[in-house]
Amino acid sequence: MQQNTIALRLNITEVNVIIKALSEKPFREVYELIGKIHEQSNAQLKSHCTQVQTNKPIDTCRLHDKE
Repeated sequence: MQQNTIALRLNITEVNVIIKALSEKPFREVYELIGKIHEQSNAQLKSHCTQVQTNKPIDTCRLHDKE
């Protein structure tokens, strides 16, 4: 049986707050969730940066570096 999924729209700061809160839990309880968050957010940021670079030569792909 396939699990239900939901899509959340959060800004980078909100995602970082969630990751920070999860990092305070025991690793064995949260490592898969943290991995999924990183995998999905990196894919989205990479996709966004590719779109931005094709339209604009300026390096605006440092979104994930700003905290």
